[in-house]
Amino acid sequence: MTAQEQRLVCYDDELKIEAHQFNGIMQKFPNHFHEYYVIGFIESGKRHLTCKNKEYIIDAGDLVLFNPFDNHACQQADDKTLDWRSININENIMEETVRQITGIGYLPKFTTTAAYHSESVLLLRELHQMIMEQRKDFKKEEVFFFLIEQLIKEYTEPVKESLSEVSEEIQKSCTYIENHYGELITLDDLSELSGLNKYTLLRNFTRQRGVTPYQYLEAIRISEAKKLLENGIDPLEAAMKTGFTDQSHFTKFFKRLIGLTPRQYRDIFKESKG
Repeated sequence: MTAQEQRLVCYDDELKIEAHQFNGIMQKFPNHFHEYYVIGFIESGKRHLTCKNKEYIIDAGDLVLFNPFDNHACQQADDKTLDWRSININENIMEETVRQITGIGYLPKFTTTAAYHSESVLLLRELHQMIMEQRKDFKKEEVFFFLIEQLIKEYTEPVKESLSEVSEEIQKSCTYIENHYGELITLDDLSELSGLNKYTLLRNFTRQRGVTPYQYLEAIRISEAKKLLENGIDPLEAAMKTGFTDQSHFTKFFKRLIGLTPRQYRDIFKESKG
């Protein structure tokens, strides 16, 4: 991290969402996914983004929307640094929010990854600032509901079309990984479980999920490690409990995906609870 870099994360206990703020970074993020929604925008800088095999150039004022499990990667597209703001919303929080807005509890699916110069950025910027400032009045909640309502109207498909594109065989492999991420998992295990030979499994899994089975496993491990760190667990213990036998690999991989080290991430929650 250079002297000019700043990486901040704030967890809002009332909304139960995270707000991320990166200033002055040049970090390249490899192909990965998150188990939660990411709604963000670029404050300054230009990035080359790939998401589900499509490419975008995103710039200041552009809105970025990731559904859970949308595989994506990005890197700087110019010689300037990136200023980035985003909020992360877990599926259960999104479902309940959508229920209150529409009367139907479901998980919306964003059909737009990059919305150029979106008016929704104004609401998102306002909400992000209030979270980072740890505002306690209910205006923050108002803005949150209005933002999600606007995003649903403009950037999601109808509920009836929100169908899974993952086959039963691949879903079995995903479920197994999600339930056994802390153990040694082999390609033989996944092949036998799915009834597919190894190559067919790799090809179908990567096509349907956008990441390889091992990338999926590592992302699940990172997601579970985040939950442990949020509860104050030591990074070494979090690494061991989630299947990372090498702490240095855990730390390096965590920072590549999350943008902070495990210890930095844990300390954010220690401070918010302290």
